[in-house]
Amino acid sequence: MRQIFDKRLRNIEKYFDADVIFHYGEIHPSLEKAFRDFIELLKKDKEFDRNRLVIVLNTPGGSVETVEKMVSVIRFHYKEVYFVVPDYAMSAGTIFCMSGDKIYMDYSSSLGPIDPQVYNGKNWVPALGYLDKVEELIQKSSRGELTEAEFMILQKIDLAELRSYEMARNLTINLLKEWLVKYKFKDWKTHNSNGKPVTNEEKEKRAEDIANKLSNNTIWHSHGRSIGLDTLTGFLKLKIEDYSKNDELRELIRNYNDLICEYIIRVNAKAFVHSRVYF
Repeated sequence: MRQIFDKRLRNIEKYFDADVIFHYGEIHPSLEKAFRDFIELLKKDKEFDRNRLVIVLNTPGGSVETVEKMVSVIRFHYKEVYFVVPDYAMSAGTIFCMSGDKIYMDYSSSLGPIDPQVYNGKNWVPALGYLDKVEELIQKSSRGELTEAEFMILQKIDLAELRSYEMARNLTINLLKEWLVKYKFKDWKTHNSNGKPVTNEEKEKRAEDIANKLSNNTIWHSHGRSIGLDTLTGFLKLKIEDYSKNDELRELIRNYNDLICEYIIRVNAKAFVHSRVYF
């Protein structure tokens, strides 16, 4: 089985002229050192000396802090980073994609709102949903509409925990703004509408707009909401490399991704990574 996976991965490497890695599963803090070692092992392979990395990503999300660590690792070793999203990259996975120079998706791919997940000691909880609910109760209190049950809920709120949610939200937005300007927008030189040069202030404004919209729960209503190509390119005005009608690339990606995902489900793995030197 590994020989088949390796061959199909190498076909994608040849297409992009890049090292290719596959990541499946939650982005968990426990993976940070393993991911560093995984990338270093690939760079030690002397068969190629490439400055471009392609990440085939399937993830429901996870820790934003871990994403930041992973980005620092890959950017130490690679000048260019592309993300391929065959199925979905949600929450922290969406933030991860925003650190790339290019994002490849087809009509069935999706990203998600960037509601950071914070571990409360038992489960990962969406920070923005928690903050929105607290704000709702505070507003009701200011209008004298708070019920006794809601008052009791407010009394039980851990202020330190609430602060950690606010910090997670701010980190998420700041990282997305920083990475979009530094990587995704680096080749955005002129406006398509009038041909005028794009200023750094305009890049920062566009990045802030995208970050604010992706983190706005009143737009998406659900942490698990799928955001497809049309919304990403139309509403968010984010440039996505659409391979829906690129028969060659779509076949390369699906032949690899679908088979390896079937294998992961069969062996019941919660997380899985693959490169030409690691399985």
